[in-house]
Amino acid sequence: MRKEQHRGILPFPLKQYGKSTLGAPLLYAPCKEKCTLLVIAGIHGEEPETTFLLSRILRYFAEPLQSVAFILCANPDGAALGTRGNSNGVDLNRNFPTANWSTKTTLSKATLESKRITELSPGKTPASEAETKSLIKLIGKLQPAEILSIHSPLACVEAPAITPLAHFLTEISETPYKKDIGYPTPGSLGTWCKENSVHCITWELPRLAPEILAQKFARKVAGYLLEKGN
Repeated sequence: MRKEQHRGILPFPLKQYGKSTLGAPLLYAPCKEKCTLLVIAGIHGEEPETTFLLSRILRYFAEPLQSVAFILCANPDGAALGTRGNSNGVDLNRNFPTANWSTKTTLSKATLESKRITELSPGKTPASEAETKSLIKLIGKLQPAEILSIHSPLACVEAPAITPLAHFLTEISETPYKKDIGYPTPGSLGTWCKENSVHCITWELPRLAPEILAQKFARKVAGYLLEKGN
């Protein structure tokens, strides 16, 4: 692993795969060879701890991995504005072209204790948003067998089946495995992956401060990916 004193910046350049609605570059860290796993953070702008954790994981590496690619922030406009959706108020995780995509307004919580009353749009049409279109195009280019989408703060690992990665994440985070998140998610990345034969794991981080999440998980996840992805 990379020495601690060298972890002030990312160890390798990122590539652009598109532009956000407001024109921010959509960036990813490519792998050296065939991509088997794509790790995505920050699809919800109100979950910046996911990007923080993934950045800390990446900075353990000295060079790109052989078969794992990374997106640090799939919704840079939302992250910059502090909003769950993008600058159009669209929940990008309800904007994917799936059989169950719905025009119905999606509701979210301001906090875990709140009621689900904050209204967001699923988009005018499926894949209406620049961020969604670009992500679908990148996935088509990389053709990963598995996607890990990092969210927070529901503290669980949700996936159609327990793969080695899903099992590893439940162990290190001491959170339960769920085959289903427990509520409808029309137009979600997970549903789109299922319809396109890509295994998608949603890692919902526990409700902890970003530096504690990094302290607890960054080195362990980096070590796992170095072993499995090289």
